[in-house]
Amino acid sequence: MNQLPLSLPDSLDDDENEPREECGVFGVWATGEDVAKLTYYGLYALQHRGQEAAGIAVGDGEQVIVFKDLGLVSQVFDEQTLSAMHGHVAVGHCRYSTTGSTTWENSQPIFRTTSAGNGVALGHNGNLVNTAELAKRAAELGLGGKRSDMPATSDSDIVGALLAHAAADRTLEQAAMELLPTLQGAFCLTFMDEHTLYAARDPHGIRPLSLGRLDRGWVVASETAAFDIVGASFVRDIEPGELLAIDADGVRSSRFAPATPKTCIFEYVYLARPDSVINGRSVHSTRVDIGRRLAREHPADGDLVIPVPESGTPAAVGYAQESGIPYGQGLMKNAYVGRTFIQPSQTIRQLGIRLKLNPLREVIRGKRLVVVDDSIVRGNTQRALIRMLREAGATEIHVRIASSPVKWPCFYGIDFASPAELIANGGATDSMDAMVESVRAAIGADSLGYISIDEMTAATQHPGSQLCRACFDGEYPIPLPESSSMGKAVLEQMLKSGTSEADPLQADNDNVSALRRP
Repeated sequence: MNQLPLSLPDSLDDDENEPREECGVFGVWATGEDVAKLTYYGLYALQHRGQEAAGIAVGDGEQVIVFKDLGLVSQVFDEQTLSAMHGHVAVGHCRYSTTGSTTWENSQPIFRTTSAGNGVALGHNGNLVNTAELAKRAAELGLGGKRSDMPATSDSDIVGALLAHAAADRTLEQAAMELLPTLQGAFCLTFMDEHTLYAARDPHGIRPLSLGRLDRGWVVASETAAFDIVGASFVRDIEPGELLAIDADGVRSSRFAPATPKTCIFEYVYLARPDSVINGRSVHSTRVDIGRRLAREHPADGDLVIPVPESGTPAAVGYAQESGIPYGQGLMKNAYVGRTFIQPSQTIRQLGIRLKLNPLREVIRGKRLVVVDDSIVRGNTQRALIRMLREAGATEIHVRIASSPVKWPCFYGIDFASPAELIANGGATDSMDAMVESVRAAIGADSLGYISIDEMTAATQHPGSQLCRACFDGEYPIPLPESSSMGKAVLEQMLKSGTSEADPLQADNDNVSALRRP
């Protein structure tokens, strides 16, 4: 395997006020196609799901080549690199870390070699809750360990090591069927050897994963929007608990566990692109319907409905349609603001939200505004936004939120702020009305309304029993281990202590502490 690192950036500038996406995975099997470039464009469509690192692995029947680095897809790859990656099968990954820190070693696809000398490359979207248990098993088998000064410390690396080890005396497909039932948590996997593409989805189907058709092959992707950019047609969702193998003989399906669907509702609310379809339901249609329901639940006297772009736009359209209040564009978003490797000066940093959004003063001056946003996490963004709108001349600001209050951490692949920082979590013992009033006062709005969990669920057109709503109601569909076995840095703490046990005093337990709250 040839693994080609680029130089590491000095720093990454994150927006700390938003929920962090998880990861995006993409895979393609197609003879006669430029699979590296297809994967590049597939990842480009999935860039919103992970902006810390990107990588592509390509197999040509004889070897697997991996190229990955920290940064956006467009920063990691160029024409020369992609042109050197020849083959018929590829997997790609764009990462936001949910287990393991942001290091080059933790970027994906993960690469391992079987005892027979075959390469295995793997990309993972989601987050496992039994990472510490899997790490102990890997250690007992003599896998992993300090392979460099900065070893990989992700659940994905452990899975890759166990998968390659299990393939020592059997096919990779057989090894996967043995390993997958032992993984607990959320996982959508795309992996490959020199010949075959594989895709698997956890039994709860928490994260989306779909199969598409090319003229001369097949693709799999975290979201259906990635099919459009590469000219693939949607075939079907990969089922929860299903493993697909794709090669010259076509597509083979195996079931490694019974399906118990629990799709993440936050995919519909915020994470997924609006032009994607999840479990047969358009994300855009869901968000527009949420806006309509929000208008019925929390009407407002206003002159203009404006979204916080871009994720609040479909819900704002629905709110305007239902309320009869005109829809307008009162905020302009800088389309080129994303992750940057240039740290802003203190003067620029103080401008805060103006780096991303700027008000159209002639549109909002003298108006009573209904401002529709997708969620409130810490409240810092909304507080700064409301101050900016008032300075621009808005006479009243009524905030409407297209999701229920986020009160609980996610252990299945979304990295929220710690529970102590969740603005809706602080009043956990208060009534809903008291909590909403507290948040309204904190952000400085004239009124505030959240859509209810029941109405949010109804907009997805799926029963609540088939959705994971843990970040809103605290009911976790996959049992969680003890606190010392969880946390983003659990493997790093095990490595640091030199044992196979995480130190409960050192582990990142901020999120876990929320489970003990009323």
